[in-house]
Amino acid sequence: MSKIIRIGTRDSELALWQATTVQEKLEALGFDTILVPTKSIGDQVLDKPLYELGVTGIFTKTLDIALLEGQIDIAVHSMKDVPTQLPKGIVKAAVLERAVTHDILVHKGLGFLESDAPVTIATGSLRRKAQWLNKYPNHTVVDLRGNVNTRLLKLIENDWQGAIFAQAGLQRIKLLPKDAVQLDWMVPAPAQGAMLVVAKGEDDFTRKAASKLNNTEAEVTTSIEREFLRTLEGGCTAPIGALAQIKDQTVYFEGVLFSLDGKEKLSVKKEVPLGKAKGFGEACALEVLQKGGDKLMQAIRNENSALH
Repeated sequence: MSKIIRIGTRDSELALWQATTVQEKLEALGFDTILVPTKSIGDQVLDKPLYELGVTGIFTKTLDIALLEGQIDIAVHSMKDVPTQLPKGIVKAAVLERAVTHDILVHKGLGFLESDAPVTIATGSLRRKAQWLNKYPNHTVVDLRGNVNTRLLKLIENDWQGAIFAQAGLQRIKLLPKDAVQLDWMVPAPAQGAMLVVAKGEDDFTRKAASKLNNTEAEVTTSIEREFLRTLEGGCTAPIGALAQIKDQTVYFEGVLFSLDGKEKLSVKKEVPLGKAKGFGEACALEVLQKGGDKLMQAIRNENSALH
């Protein structure tokens, strides 16, 4: 193999774990690789909530530019951070086998769920915030930004009762507290727990090399979830959750759309034979839009534009 594949990644511990995993898999197949860590805009601006930054692909843009400018050959991302529309010239090369998709609550004791005292939960995600407030309308949810390590530290330093994380992220870097509570009622972000490798469309060697890491089931389920997101969103930041699972050649899907305050919830639950899954994510999204999702999305767009 003549070419050394340069693997672009964010420089957080979790991102480096993901890139190293890809590196090990490629090297096991006989490819030569090197890691190229960079800082993303999303890692540099930590004093504003993500939705206020008004940029899609805030964690991926820096790597997109490096890829298009030829500084790296592939980029490894948490798939849920990647905009549903990839930049021109960049293509999906592989979706790796998916980890657990659940969100979890890291807490300082669960007594607060029974008490009437004020409760504060932290998360930087509109989706997690809306679902938490939908279930616990009397709680306060505050913004929490930074990589996984930074967020865990902020939870210790502040007088919050808990913070919400993706289980996969904490498990991958061995920071999952034993008493963390799995939020099985919370619908995850589209493609949560999946890692995506992207490459330049014209770079056949690298694209083919990376494609050997693709997991078909993960590719199918994340595609359905991201299709649901893309159909609903139209480039707007909204509290949207989606989960597709394959069992016995059937795809089971659950999708949700919430108002920003969590008071309104629109959901869809459907199943379809695996062989007929094409366009399934879009069909589920159209059902949500017909149930009043179009009005809710418009309200969210108005609220978001008022923030900018």
